[in-house]
Amino acid sequence: MLEPLSLAAGLSWGSGLRLYLTVLIAGLLARFGMIHLPQTLSALSSSWVIGAAAVLTVAEFLADKIPAFDSLWDAVHTFIRIPAGAVLAAGALGHADPALLTVAALAGGTLAGTAHLTKAGTRALINLSPEPVSNVVTSTAEEGMVFGGLLLALFAPVVFLVLLVGFLVVVSWVLPRLWRGVQGGFRGMATHMVSRLARSRHD
Repeated sequence: MLEPLSLAAGLSWGSGLRLYLTVLIAGLLARFGMIHLPQTLSALSSSWVIGAAAVLTVAEFLADKIPAFDSLWDAVHTFIRIPAGAVLAAGALGHADPALLTVAALAGGTLAGTAHLTKAGTRALINLSPEPVSNVVTSTAEEGMVFGGLLLALFAPVVFLVLLVGFLVVVSWVLPRLWRGVQGGFRGMATHMVSRLARSRHD
């Protein structure tokens, strides 16, 4: 079960960060015979899925480099990445027991959601800064992390699962503080805007 477990975890984790890139990598590797996907995920290697994933990967690559718009993109994809992570995690286990598939779907959705919220919160906090460089650097780093993490999940499952546990431990500590920082930053911006508006009316 180690390889299916790593595949399920890798696909759901990657979906939370970069769904289309994750699907594209898995599909291409399967298409060229470098990995074997279970029959339940065989659609990922089809030309149509690879083509659509490639187009959407490019679109996400561009959208994710635009400050503020990337947060809107993340907000919309909250309703896409998490269900997709659940479906991919269940599919990675093939034709397993229905109860096991249900558990895998729930775990996959939770893992995708955790990765997605961490990404969205980090980017929202970075977007409070007026300069765009940090946004581009962070976005590029996320793409590299997904690429490297997915390769580990597929070819070095033990290493990936150990790193994933470390990721979850860190995130459990960081995520609440991250969102408090985001909320505080937006409250500060709102207060500043109200203050400026009040001064302009007074003048």
